[in-house]
Amino acid sequence: MARAWVRELTGWLAATAVSLIAAATVASSARAELLFRDGDSLIVAMLARSLLSGDALDWAMSSVLFLPETGAFAALDATSALGANGLFAVSAALNLLALYGAIRLTAGRARSGAAPVAWSIVALAAFAILAMTETSASRDALELASLHLTTTYYSATVVTVVLAIGIVRRMLDRPGLSLWAMGALSAIAIVATLSNPLFAVWATLPLALVLVAVALRTTRRARILGLLAVLVGATAIGFFARIPFAAWIANTGAGYAQPEHWQESVEYYGRLLGERLHSPLGLVALLLIAALVGLGGVLSVRAAGLGARLVAAIAWAAPLIVVVGAVALGTHAARYLQPAVFAPILALVAVPRVLSVPTRLRRPVAAVASVLLVVGGGLSIPRLADAAQQPDPDLACVTDWVDASGRAGAGQFWTVRLPKLHLEDPSQLVQVDHQLNGYAWLVNRTDFAIGEVSFLVEDSQTVPWDLPRSITPDEVVDCGRYSILDFGTQTLPLGPPHS
Repeated sequence: MARAWVRELTGWLAATAVSLIAAATVASSARAELLFRDGDSLIVAMLARSLLSGDALDWAMSSVLFLPETGAFAALDATSALGANGLFAVSAALNLLALYGAIRLTAGRARSGAAPVAWSIVALAAFAILAMTETSASRDALELASLHLTTTYYSATVVTVVLAIGIVRRMLDRPGLSLWAMGALSAIAIVATLSNPLFAVWATLPLALVLVAVALRTTRRARILGLLAVLVGATAIGFFARIPFAAWIANTGAGYAQPEHWQESVEYYGRLLGERLHSPLGLVALLLIAALVGLGGVLSVRAAGLGARLVAAIAWAAPLIVVVGAVALGTHAARYLQPAVFAPILALVAVPRVLSVPTRLRRPVAAVASVLLVVGGGLSIPRLADAAQQPDPDLACVTDWVDASGRAGAGQFWTVRLPKLHLEDPSQLVQVDHQLNGYAWLVNRTDFAIGEVSFLVEDSQTVPWDLPRSITPDEVVDCGRYSILDFGTQTLPLGPPHS
């Protein structure tokens, strides 16, 4: 018992080191744009701070509500003195650590001849390697592993998908049914679907198909069908639980499905794949994924035990189902394909056997690996902190000016969200379109009650303003990549909001 406790603790410490190394590497690359500054990436922080400040809440959300992510970010924000970027950096490492916990559950129970802790660390390290090969600033690149380090791009959904797979595996490995496990699976499926309907596509559908395939090859069909009923039923309840949040959901996501555009979807994802293959690091990542998918295919046939075969099958079936489904629905968003990078790593924990390493080599290898992880993790802390603390004089120029003005201004989505997050009073910047109509997307609609503004913030991403010719700014404040069009005593009325 004592040795098992030490082994598990060692696993978490090693996973912490891997998480810090990966987070620091990604944050020190151009990918930091997505971690700290991208307009989409800021929604969880904005929502969490709105909740903590006691604002009246009338948020216009996408089909994703980000409930677990917002709760975790709000808890960090309320219990620490870190700024927004510091919280983003901590969240990046914690997201990877949470993934380790889910992987460890999926690896199964410790038993003679098995090394689930060691293989869980290897699986997390494989995922970290994939994330560290991703170095572009583009949210549309086929660089999917690093998206898990953001607070926005479905990190909680990734973790809950792996948790669901792990619980199903554990239940198939047990001799009898566990009411606790059934309850945990139900709770995870309900909350995950309530927060993000993608859970149904990433977890429920692949698990259902694999469970049906497994049921056809075993006499334990009653248990498998029971698991399937619990999973599908809980997912359905999760969809019904979204009804009270209907006022917050500005886009149900139904419009994203355009099957008639499947050919354009093939061309889009094919272009992204080609761009990824042109990068040496991208080629390494794709070869690693292919190897893991191949391993999953082999183990899904050769592994002993229903649980092991299920995990191995998910490693190749989930990417296939999600990619084919994304194309069939005519989607054009790389982030929907994340199972293509996190599902294959589960092949490493499908059959976590102890390797036949000579006893005289086992301890030296473990010692060297431990030292490398400790040193790497330790060195990564200041590196991650430095990435989070990089000065942004242009942003500071805008926020200082707006804070001092005591007035309300406006800006377009991709321009205004970063300054808005960093203001003392975020409601001083209203999100609008180029005609000054309120743009109710991933923002608190109470902002629009102000009715008029007296300055505009713009940058290179701003669409040219459509304003009356008689209205000209009294002054243009130069803030580097930003400009503030100050209309002084003139006011610009806001048009009706839309999403």
